Amino acid sequence: MSEHRRTSITPGRPWLDTKGERIQAHGGSILYLDGTFYWYGENKEKTLPGSGVWHWGIRLYASQNLYDWEDRGLIIPPQPDDPASPLHPAKQVDRPHIVHDRRTGKFVCWLKLMGEFQESTVLVADAIEGPYRIVRTGLRPLGMSAGDFDLVVDPYDGKGYYYFERVHSELICADLTEDYTGVTGYYSTHFPQPGPPSVREAPAYFRRGAKHYLFTSGTSGYLPNPSEVAVADTYHGPWTVLGDPHPGDETGTSYRSQISSVFKHPHKKDLYIALGDRWLPDVPAEISARALARLAGGPPAPEADPGTSEDREKVRTAFMEPNTSLADYVWLPVRFDGDRPCLDWHDEWRIEDYD
Repeated sequence: MSEHRRTSITPGRPWLDTKGERIQAHGGSILYLDGTFYWYGENKEKTLPGSGVWHWGIRLYASQNLYDWEDRGLIIPPQPDDPASPLHPAKQVDRPHIVHDRRTGKFVCWLKLMGEFQESTVLVADAIEGPYRIVRTGLRPLGMSAGDFDLVVDPYDGKGYYYFERVHSELICADLTEDYTGVTGYYSTHFPQPGPPSVREAPAYFRRGAKHYLFTSGTSGYLPNPSEVAVADTYHGPWTVLGDPHPGDETGTSYRSQISSVFKHPHKKDLYIALGDRWLPDVPAEISARALARLAGGPPAPEADPGTSEDREKVRTAFMEPNTSLADYVWLPVRFDGDRPCLDWHDEWRIEDYD
């Protein structure tokens, strides 16, 4: 590792790896294996306006402290020479999730692929760093168009669960097959909504004691919106909605971020970290709130007026030509008010400040 050393987490500010390069692990998650933290996600380094590049593979980073991250490279590289491949850079590959099959030692990765229908690609590897091989393509679980998702493995019995947005409709919890590469056919439905932006997407599951939790966001593209948190006693619910977990955010933009996953620190008694992306760092919260009010329909409130023509152009550019290569990260510790998870804003925070 080089001289790029950190002693804290600074949400919403550029995060550099140990070589001094921007970390590219968007829509990401963390796995802890044999004393090392592994952070993986979408590599957006080439996703520039007008480039035609949606992704440049899935990138992996390693750390001993959650501050300093060493680039381990592309564990799932793009396939630019094969336009038919689900890994072609123009394909809208999102939100990788990897689970470790402790029974076989294998690592199973699911990718969401947007298109005419939203489908899944499933890959398998013998090590976290790969190489990964594709074992399923064009997968529409349960015959449904499957959007943003999370994968969960029960720490006690190894059973797997797949939470996904049935596109523009509701959230599904489906049981995974024993090898985690498909679904069994058993599922439950939750949070039905008439359509965007109220439909829940970006499910981020975590468990605390006997309680199961889900963070979700609304459906408004890269435009940030109010998150929701729900609680249940089982993986399949029923779920009780507890409201927006961002009590200090009056803009309704989840601190201008979207949660992608939640990580329980293995050496801390009660430290859960919500990992989020700030996809549009150049769009201020008040402009996002105005745009969201228009998207939701109806007359905007006075504090969410349509804004200036310059504001509208900034939002249009962010929607039509987002420069996600410059997206930042918003990582925040979860505070529990009784059984209710809350996310308070911190300009800076340290892992060492938690028991």
